[in-house]
Amino acid sequence: MSLVSTSKTFVSPRADWLRAAKWGLFFHYLAAPASSRELIGTSSQAWNARVDSFDVSRFVSQVAQTGARYVMWTLGQNSGHFCSPNATYDQLTRISPSKCSRRDLWWEIAVELRKHDIQTLAYLPSHAPVHDQKAQETLGFTPSWDAGECGLGRRYPENGDERLSQFCRNWEAVVREWSERWGELCAGWWLDGVYFADKMYAHPDAPNFDSFAQALRAGNSDAILAFNTGVKTPLRRSCGAEDYTAGELAGDLSVAGYFPDGFHAYESPIDGAQLHVLTFLGEYWGKGEPRFPDELVVGYTQYLNARGGAITWDVPVSETGEIAPAFLHQLQKLR
Repeated sequence: MSLVSTSKTFVSPRADWLRAAKWGLFFHYLAAPASSRELIGTSSQAWNARVDSFDVSRFVSQVAQTGARYVMWTLGQNSGHFCSPNATYDQLTRISPSKCSRRDLWWEIAVELRKHDIQTLAYLPSHAPVHDQKAQETLGFTPSWDAGECGLGRRYPENGDERLSQFCRNWEAVVREWSERWGELCAGWWLDGVYFADKMYAHPDAPNFDSFAQALRAGNSDAILAFNTGVKTPLRRSCGAEDYTAGELAGDLSVAGYFPDGFHAYESPIDGAQLHVLTFLGEYWGKGEPRFPDELVVGYTQYLNARGGAITWDVPVSETGEIAPAFLHQLQKLR
């Protein structure tokens, strides 16, 4: 079954607000910088202390100063540490003490951002934490095929469930708990690591993209979804459940590098999905100093907006929730 929807007529109305917002911010808040392997040895106590140190009021005040209309915030990535409690995850993995934080940092940020009319979306991988073998095995992320080629863990030839059906059902249960708890505060999701979609999700029967989407929207039927199948061109819609393109750009922004037919070839919507691009303002995801002059950041954003697209800029944030002045200055140019 083909991964890509072929419909040219349907346009998801859920992402209308994203088009109007034009641009927003992405923050990697992980157990270690996103530029390196997350720390496997980070203790639950140390993770809770870090999450507890985050100053939500200061962070939200700085975001409001930039004029951004939405924020994408990481729940966690590969270490198994998440910045929000999840009893379903704890029950399924049987990891004790829990690697989920006691504090629901994502929820607190979303509540405060809503006071400024700023939307909040959640980032989460579509797979189990790849640096936590116990989580992978208890959740059922034990592929009989080689997921290691994409850095998603080792191969389990004895597993006859090529679709990883049990894992998919478990992961749906995990995301459903978060979605139902947050309700309309969660404006959407950006799902990473959907590299084996044809094996895991592109099926007519559940578990599939549709059942995954239902779990993600359990608390908010209007939540917008993007499934990142990797850095690929041309930009495309991954499935019928996707409302906006994941749009990951992992290097420079040259038209020749990422848009071989020229950026003019991209107008929103793309196959029914809102045109969206995600890349980093710093030297890498969540790291470094600004890598572009202000004029390029403003011009690139305006150029994409003129074609009906939205862009999300990844910005480093400190452990305690501070955005560096150099990035604040650059982002204020976008107001």
